[in-house]
Amino acid sequence: MKRNAWIMLCVLFLLLAGAPIAHAGYCGAASYNCCPTSTCAPCGDLCQAQQQCTTCYKTVQEVVWDRCEKICYQTVYDQQCEQVPVCCSRTCYETCYRDECYTVCRPVTQTCWRDETCTMRVPCYQTCYRDETYTVCVPCTQTCWRDECYNVCKPCYQTCYRDQCYTVCKPCVQTCWRDECYTTCKVVSETCYKDVCYTVCRPCTETKYVDVCSGEWKTVSECVPGPVMNKCVQDPGCWSQDSCTGCCTYKPGCCRTVQVQCPPTVCCRKVWCPKTVKQAVCCTRWIPETRTCRVPYQVCRTVSQNCTRKVPYTTCTMTQETRTCRVPYTTCSMTTETRTRKVPYTTCTTRQECRTRKVPYVTCSWTEKCYTKKVPYTTCTTTTQTCTRKVPYTVCKQVPYTRMETRTRCVPRQVPVKQSYCVPRVVCRQVPYTVCTPVCPQPTCPTCTAGQPGPNCATK
Repeated sequence: MKRNAWIMLCVLFLLLAGAPIAHAGYCGAASYNCCPTSTCAPCGDLCQAQQQCTTCYKTVQEVVWDRCEKICYQTVYDQQCEQVPVCCSRTCYETCYRDECYTVCRPVTQTCWRDETCTMRVPCYQTCYRDETYTVCVPCTQTCWRDECYNVCKPCYQTCYRDQCYTVCKPCVQTCWRDECYTTCKVVSETCYKDVCYTVCRPCTETKYVDVCSGEWKTVSECVPGPVMNKCVQDPGCWSQDSCTGCCTYKPGCCRTVQVQCPPTVCCRKVWCPKTVKQAVCCTRWIPETRTCRVPYQVCRTVSQNCTRKVPYTTCTMTQETRTCRVPYTTCSMTTETRTRKVPYTTCTTRQECRTRKVPYVTCSWTEKCYTKKVPYTTCTTTTQTCTRKVPYTVCKQVPYTRMETRTRCVPRQVPVKQSYCVPRVVCRQVPYTVCTPVCPQPTCPTCTAGQPGPNCATK
């Protein structure tokens, strides 16, 4: 659009600039054709023969297009990922507890004792042995050998040598001595004695008789009927959904009390039958005695002493020396060699062997013994007790939390771009042309102008 506007402006400028030049070339008229023919007729033969030719120059304007470049900025969008916090909510179920009262029938037992005389048969066990013969299969193993051939790749190494030059920095070490004063602490020890009292315990053994309570245990079984208890039974619950929040809430069922007979209980308990036995016990008691002894001990003291010693120090200078050494390198070639080796294998045979062993067996004989014992018996009464327990139920609630979500957004940026465009430029140059004008009297016609011709001028 801008280029078309420039072209129209240049054409208009050339048209306006060319009009005065044309008027000047034709003596102020648009052209000679604007005058009538009778007015411009020759006056005589001499006027027809004489003509005046003149070389003139006119300025011609040309439009030249120059190519220019300019830097423009273009908007480019880059995609950029970023973490954006998003607020969400999740359903959390929380278990709560409510107090519920229930009644329990608790049995109260009371133990009483009665005297009972019984006869007990006491077993007497005796261990005897008998001889028993049995057969044992004893394995006999024997190791044999067989020859086996195998191939071995044996490497053949050959050592060669090449000369190699290297530089050695040879140190020249020189040892010098300097005097140094130092202080030493000399430890002088001295032996002293002190009296130490110590206690010695002397053992004294005595024998005394002690009453030892012993006896035996007897197992007694009793059947105790089960109590009647009030059991709290809860009906099944149901889930209900809230139409607003969409959360599910659990509603527990109703609780009711049912009487249940508990199963009878078989109680096995052991009864201890005590008896007193006199037993000799050796008692050792320690009698302390105080004694005295002389104990040596060392007393150390430090004495300072100044001494002088020779301290060596070393000075080292390095000199370079070029040496040549023979560096060995090894070449290896493989040769195949067949060898024979002994491979062991084992043969196993079984032989039977008779052996004799002692087999123990126990003989039992019974003896009767009468004794009086205290037999406990239990009386049971039922008491009612009210207890409280925690019944769980579930509560649903919405808990907000924040999570990070990756989102993509376009970020604009300016990118420099080179653009080419053409700029018009007007160039003026002189063009020669020849004008031949006859020599004749001045025309009598009024001056014709390019814009407004006279009445006697012919319009071209």
